[in-house]
Amino acid sequence: MTQKTIWVIDDDPIYQIIINKIIKKNNYFSTICTYNNGKEALDSIQNSIENQTTSSPDIILLDINMPIMDGWEFLEALEPIKPKLGQKIMIYIVSSSIALEDKNKSNIYPDVLGYLSKPITVDDLIKIAATH
Repeated sequence: MTQKTIWVIDDDPIYQIIINKIIKKNNYFSTICTYNNGKEALDSIQNSIENQTTSSPDIILLDINMPIMDGWEFLEALEPIKPKLGQKIMIYIVSSSIALEDKNKSNIYPDVLGYLSKPITVDDLIKIAATH
Protein backbone atom coordinates (compact mmCIF):
# COMPACT_ATOMS: atom_id res chain seq x y z
CA MET A 1 0.00 0.00 0.00
CA THR A 2 1.55 3.30 -1.11
CA GLN A 3 1.57 6.02 1.50
CA LYS A 4 -0.43 9.07 0.56
CA THR A 5 -1.10 12.61 1.73
CA ILE A 6 -4.35 13.10 3.63
CA TRP A 7 -5.98 16.39 4.55
CA VAL A 8 -8.54 16.87 7.29
CA ILE A 9 -10.74 19.93 6.71
CA ASP A 10 -12.78 20.42 9.87
CA ASP A 11 -13.34 23.27 12.31
CA ASP A 12 -13.64 21.06 15.42
CA PRO A 13 -10.26 21.11 17.23
CA ILE A 14 -11.11 18.06 19.36
CA TYR A 15 -12.02 16.04 16.26
CA GLN A 16 -8.79 17.21 14.59
CA ILE A 17 -6.73 15.90 17.52
CA ILE A 18 -8.55 12.57 17.57
CA ILE A 19 -8.40 11.94 13.81
CA ASN A 20 -4.74 12.98 13.67
CA LYS A 21 -3.89 10.47 16.41
CA ILE A 22 -5.82 7.71 14.62
CA ILE A 23 -4.10 8.49 11.31
CA LYS A 24 -0.61 8.70 12.82
CA LYS A 25 -1.06 5.54 14.88
CA ASN A 26 -1.95 3.46 11.84
CA ASN A 27 0.80 4.71 9.49
CA TYR A 28 -1.35 4.55 6.37
CA PHE A 29 -0.52 8.07 5.26
CA SER A 30 2.87 9.73 4.92
CA THR A 31 1.60 13.29 5.41
CA ILE A 32 -1.33 14.71 7.37
CA CYS A 33 -2.46 18.34 7.06
CA THR A 34 -5.36 19.92 8.92
CA TYR A 35 -7.37 22.99 8.01
CA ASN A 36 -10.09 24.77 9.98
CA ASN A 37 -12.27 25.57 6.96
CA GLY A 38 -12.52 25.13 3.24
CA LYS A 39 -10.93 28.48 2.44
CA GLU A 40 -7.67 27.60 4.21
CA ALA A 41 -7.48 24.32 2.29
CA LEU A 42 -8.42 25.92 -1.03
CA ASP A 43 -5.77 28.61 -0.51
CA SER A 44 -3.20 25.89 0.10
CA ILE A 45 -4.20 24.09 -3.11
CA GLN A 46 -4.04 27.32 -5.10
CA ASN A 47 -0.61 28.11 -3.63
CA SER A 48 0.67 24.68 -4.64
CA ILE A 49 -0.57 25.29 -8.20
CA GLU A 50 0.98 28.76 -8.40
CA ASN A 51 4.29 27.61 -6.91
CA GLN A 52 4.25 24.33 -8.84
CA THR A 53 4.76 22.27 -5.70
CA THR A 54 3.35 18.84 -5.07
CA SER A 55 1.62 19.57 -1.79
CA SER A 56 -1.87 18.73 -3.05
CA PRO A 57 -3.61 15.98 -1.13
CA ASP A 58 -4.39 12.50 -2.36
CA ILE A 59 -7.34 12.18 0.01
CA ILE A 60 -9.48 14.77 1.83
CA LEU A 61 -11.73 14.15 4.82
CA LEU A 62 -14.15 17.06 4.50
CA ASP A 63 -16.62 18.36 7.06
CA ILE A 64 -19.77 20.03 5.77
CA ASN A 65 -20.58 22.62 8.44
CA MET A 66 -17.70 25.05 8.97
CA PRO A 67 -17.35 28.81 9.23
CA ILE A 68 -15.88 31.01 6.46
CA MET A 69 -16.17 28.33 3.73
CA ASP A 70 -18.18 25.18 4.36
CA GLY A 71 -17.67 21.82 2.70
CA TRP A 72 -20.18 22.43 -0.09
CA GLU A 73 -18.61 25.81 -0.94
CA PHE A 74 -15.18 24.15 -0.94
CA LEU A 75 -16.35 21.51 -3.42
CA GLU A 76 -17.83 24.19 -5.69
CA ALA A 77 -14.65 26.32 -5.53
CA LEU A 78 -12.45 23.29 -6.20
CA GLU A 79 -14.29 22.37 -9.40
CA PRO A 80 -12.76 25.03 -11.73
CA ILE A 81 -9.20 24.47 -10.49
CA LYS A 82 -9.22 20.65 -10.69
CA PRO A 83 -7.82 20.63 -14.26
CA LYS A 84 -4.74 22.50 -12.98
CA LEU A 85 -3.97 19.78 -10.45
CA GLY A 86 -1.61 17.05 -11.49
CA GLN A 87 -3.73 14.41 -9.79
CA LYS A 88 -7.25 13.48 -8.83
CA ILE A 89 -8.19 14.14 -5.22
CA MET A 90 -10.36 11.55 -3.49
CA ILE A 91 -12.83 13.23 -1.14
CA TYR A 92 -14.83 11.75 1.70
CA ILE A 93 -17.48 13.79 3.48
CA VAL A 94 -17.11 13.22 7.22
CA SER A 95 -19.98 14.83 9.07
CA SER A 96 -22.08 14.61 12.19
CA SER A 97 -25.10 15.38 9.98
CA ILE A 98 -27.35 12.39 9.43
CA ALA A 99 -29.63 14.36 7.10
CA LEU A 100 -30.58 12.38 4.02
CA GLU A 101 -30.43 15.54 1.87
CA ASP A 102 -26.73 15.97 2.78
CA LYS A 103 -25.96 12.37 1.81
CA ASN A 104 -27.88 12.79 -1.44
CA LYS A 105 -26.18 16.12 -2.20
CA SER A 106 -22.76 14.50 -1.77
CA ASN A 107 -23.63 12.14 -4.65
CA ILE A 108 -23.67 14.98 -7.20
CA TYR A 109 -19.92 15.53 -6.78
CA PRO A 110 -17.93 12.94 -8.75
CA ASP A 111 -14.85 13.36 -6.54
CA VAL A 112 -16.81 12.55 -3.37
CA LEU A 113 -16.32 8.82 -2.92
CA GLY A 114 -18.21 8.41 0.32
CA TYR A 115 -20.18 9.93 3.17
CA LEU A 116 -18.98 8.90 6.62
CA SER A 117 -20.59 9.73 9.94
CA LYS A 118 -18.49 11.14 12.75
CA PRO A 119 -16.64 9.90 14.59
CA ILE A 120 -14.59 8.19 11.92
CA THR A 121 -13.32 4.79 13.00
CA VAL A 122 -10.06 2.96 12.49
CA ASP A 123 -11.98 0.57 10.20
CA ASP A 124 -13.17 3.53 8.08
CA LEU A 125 -9.61 4.76 7.80
CA ILE A 126 -8.31 1.30 6.88
CA LYS A 127 -10.91 1.05 4.08
CA ILE A 128 -9.99 4.52 2.78
CA ALA A 129 -6.27 3.73 2.83
CA ALA A 130 -6.74 0.32 1.21
CA THR A 131 -8.91 1.73 -1.56
CA HIS A 132 -6.32 4.24 -2.66
